[in-house]
Amino acid sequence: MILGFALIAPILTVLMWSRMGVAALIFILVSHLLVIYPTLNPLSQWLGPVMTRFKTKDRRVWLTIDDGPDVNDTPRILDLLDRHAARVTFFVKGESVAGSPALAREITARGHTVENHSMSHPSATFWCLPPGKIGAEIDRCSDEIEKATGRRPRLFRPPVGMKNPFVHPLLRRRSMVLVGWSARGFDGVNTSPETAARRILRNVRPGTIILAHQGRFASDGSAVNYRLLELILASLSEQGYEAVIPDESELET
Repeated sequence: MILGFALIAPILTVLMWSRMGVAALIFILVSHLLVIYPTLNPLSQWLGPVMTRFKTKDRRVWLTIDDGPDVNDTPRILDLLDRHAARVTFFVKGESVAGSPALAREITARGHTVENHSMSHPSATFWCLPPGKIGAEIDRCSDEIEKATGRRPRLFRPPVGMKNPFVHPLLRRRSMVLVGWSARGFDGVNTSPETAARRILRNVRPGTIILAHQGRFASDGSAVNYRLLELILASLSEQGYEAVIPDESELET
């Protein structure tokens, strides 16, 4: 419906221009807003379902880690997760998996899952890519994951969470589900681990999907994302929360 209105709006504007003048431009403005808002709002459901929680009444959360695998911090992160008996999902870049397939296998060997975060992570342009390029980003990443782990991913998270009207139809054809989040700390940008942890932890409830990242390092070489995970996991343990990987049947928008 959104795409249909976007196509019809220019025609309506032309037809009504002689009678309504500038007021006819409202159709163009509204049609643009109907496309731009769900594209730039990662959790908007207007273009299709975005999973933001999972069904549980227990103190369980789903910790998801984007942008790996990374030889500089993935091994330490895996050890940290083991110490907390946490099971998480890594949304990975296909290029990184191709460069470190053994790391992807190690992730799954430790009891975690590896899912699709696009091949090259075109964060600045993914939202405006045409269907062919979006499909290639998804498929090439899935190919690399399957090659490394023997399992083809079923879940997808777009780069920086943004999508356009082509993404959901492409995912449906591949029987894939788009996963968002319900708690984030903006740790992928210039934010301290402590600040990011506070933002995440104040939104934790049973069924929360936590978004975290890996691969960011401070000027002194310290692993910013690793420190954030330390803080999150310690606090979750103190509050009696368990980090788990939910079944797809438990996901909800």
